[in-house]
Amino acid sequence: MTRTLLCIGAGMLTAGAACAQSSVTLYGIVDSGLAYTNNQQGHSAWQATSGNESGPRWGLIGTEDLGEGLKANFRLENGFNIENGTLGQGGRMFGRQAWVGLGAANWGALTFGRQYNPIQDIISSMQISSTLAQYSTHPFDNDDLNNTFRTNNSAKYVSPSIAGLQATLMYGFSNTADFAVNNSWSAGLSYAHGPLNLGAAYARMNHPGSTTAGAVASSNYYPTSAQVFGVHLANATEQQLWGVSGTYAFGPATLGLVYTGSNFSMAANGALRFNNYEGNVRYSLSPALTAALAYAYTAVAQGETSGHYHQVSAGVQYQLSKRTDVYLNGFYQKASSSIGQAWIDGLAAPSSTTSQLAFVVGMRHKF
Repeated sequence: MTRTLLCIGAGMLTAGAACAQSSVTLYGIVDSGLAYTNNQQGHSAWQATSGNESGPRWGLIGTEDLGEGLKANFRLENGFNIENGTLGQGGRMFGRQAWVGLGAANWGALTFGRQYNPIQDIISSMQISSTLAQYSTHPFDNDDLNNTFRTNNSAKYVSPSIAGLQATLMYGFSNTADFAVNNSWSAGLSYAHGPLNLGAAYARMNHPGSTTAGAVASSNYYPTSAQVFGVHLANATEQQLWGVSGTYAFGPATLGLVYTGSNFSMAANGALRFNNYEGNVRYSLSPALTAALAYAYTAVAQGETSGHYHQVSAGVQYQLSKRTDVYLNGFYQKASSSIGQAWIDGLAAPSSTTSQLAFVVGMRHKF
């Protein structure tokens, strides 16, 4: 539920129409839980965890009617850790989103600022982490569906929906004299018709994380701990992401298929490549109770070396009200011997073996 903040004192305004033409809305999510992991660097762990099913946030979204169908829009969205109160996304005040733009129903929307790319907008809504906790995302969030990074300095165009088809284009500027260092571009298509949803998207980042001012800032990119076969994802000179996805709903069930790929080009040691394949199902057991299950297979290759991950994610969610729910999720990951360690994305540390098991229970409230 949202609350309109603007229009206070509207009776003092001469036209008396400001309330109908412009508004600012405050919204947010708070999500806290308790997680158990059977093996983190050789030890079991109990941890208070923030943002399991949804990252804690508060934000402001505003719109002004400019006439003839044209509207000015903005969104400022803060992310934080509910367990200790610190800012998220590298300590940014509005690290989740910060943009302003213009939109109209007949020509689409053009926005500028810190934004999600089309991979995140289109593909992530069909991946199982849109229902279960973040630990159900793919290893190291290699496809950025768990929003490891957003795109700064970006201009983004979203077309109107025509017969269910919608296109998205985005460009992120380097903000340096070297135009090609730490810039990005991305594009995507989505289609919705009745119970069917389809999506495809591509994104390319040049020298991501190489500067603080670029499209992908160094303070909001992969950590040095994210590595496979001794190759650090954070050292990529170029990153490419691509994906296709689809869901189909019938009765109380929704079936989903997701494929994503990522390629991290390195100055040395060649490229590190991931291919993620996922099948998932969501089922409404009752109006208040939802269950979800997913299996994901991730293949990894670097030169002549290769390996893989298997991961199963499952959980239930119970709505106490329209705004409040409780949840219980479980996750199991098995890595090949060539990789050596399992590491469920979102957990603090990897397993000391090739398998890792985790459970999380928590509560989420939306306002």
